[in-house]
Amino acid sequence: MSQARPGDAPAVHDLIGIGFGPSNVAMAIAISEHNARSGTQRAVTAQFFEQQPRFGWHRGMLIDDATMQVSFLKDLVTLRNPSSEFSFLCYLKSKGRLIDFINHKNLFPLRVEFHEYFEWAAAQVAGMVSYDHEVVGVTQVVRDGAVEFLDVTVRSGEGLTVHRARNLVIGTGLRPRVPEGVERGDRVWHNSELLARVGELDGTSPSRFVVVGAGQSAAENVAYLHRRFPSAEICAVFSRYGYSPADDSSFANKIFDPDAVDEFYAAPEPVKRKLMDYHGNTNYSVVDIDLIDDLYRQMYQEKVLGTERLRFLNVSRLTEVKETPDKVRATVKSLVTDEETLLDADVVVFATGYSPADPLGLLGQVGEHCLRDEEGRVRVERDYRIATGAGLDCGIYLQGGTEHTHGITSALLSNTAIRVGEILDSVLDRSVKSAPDEARPVTDRTSSRP
Repeated sequence: MSQARPGDAPAVHDLIGIGFGPSNVAMAIAISEHNARSGTQRAVTAQFFEQQPRFGWHRGMLIDDATMQVSFLKDLVTLRNPSSEFSFLCYLKSKGRLIDFINHKNLFPLRVEFHEYFEWAAAQVAGMVSYDHEVVGVTQVVRDGAVEFLDVTVRSGEGLTVHRARNLVIGTGLRPRVPEGVERGDRVWHNSELLARVGELDGTSPSRFVVVGAGQSAAENVAYLHRRFPSAEICAVFSRYGYSPADDSSFANKIFDPDAVDEFYAAPEPVKRKLMDYHGNTNYSVVDIDLIDDLYRQMYQEKVLGTERLRFLNVSRLTEVKETPDKVRATVKSLVTDEETLLDADVVVFATGYSPADPLGLLGQVGEHCLRDEEGRVRVERDYRIATGAGLDCGIYLQGGTEHTHGITSALLSNTAIRVGEILDSVLDRSVKSAPDEARPVTDRTSSRP
């Protein structure tokens, strides 16, 4: 904790963003559009820090034929500002593919193409982001007994810099999750690293892969590995009888509407739980029906031809993984009979989902001001601001990690454009200084740690 003294402080950003994935790219765009409209009168000064050397979003899962599960109209801007120059349609126009896309008659672009759109959008607000800069800590700046500013310590190749802000927007994304007791290694992967790791097998002749999981990513992994390695057996392990289809019907999709966030936020806790139970099959552990049909068709064809490479070990779970230098042994146990099957494989891929990053992990002592609910979860206001005690004047906003308060769209793209507009409105409404000085970092190249 530091005490603010006149004349010794750096200039102050209105907002510092931690992470620069799609959500904070959308945040930077909203700020850019606001500043273009308002000029210097109510301009917002902002800086984002991203530890990756360049923009990247689930690069390990950019399989060449994988498509988005969300309409292109739910891009970074359209639901907030349909006339925005940062829309997916403007991206297509800039690439000379707008007419071709229209003729394609498809709401769901290739995932590779949408990633390219994100890169294109991020490049247009590149002046707000510092790549290869890792936020390593946040400290509080106290004036007259209250926390007035937050100092963000950032590590880069040039050493440590300290940047001061009135507000933080935390968009650090999700963390790959594997079952308890499993350690990732040379032959034990999470699906998030699939494309980065699969190149290591070039020049070899893998004979078997095991893919664990029942969701979209698991099914995509099975289909991709089956196609990529035509001599290998692909074993899919899941506890269901088969992949469950995603409910993407029109009425069910209303759970992703912006208005649904208001309703979910206002609902009593038992109703929140029911809504998640009712509509979890729109997003969790479900697979597009077309992919389910393709995999079943392939499996049946192989049975007819007597060349079975697709194996589905259903109503089962993987109970043990042992990795050696030249293989990995997976133990699969039937949930019905308890019978165990031993599979010696070249690689086991866990498509077992993600967990939100701890929103308070970087906040240190600042986190003591953040309030929690009866279940120990961070309390979050409707404007995505963490609820804090009276001693903290700064705003700390979350992009992700708010499923318990704001519903299923917390970590999804569906409501990103609306969410960043609401956060920006909140920052503006809470602002007490309309014209902050130009932000300048305080540099400390002598220290190796904050």
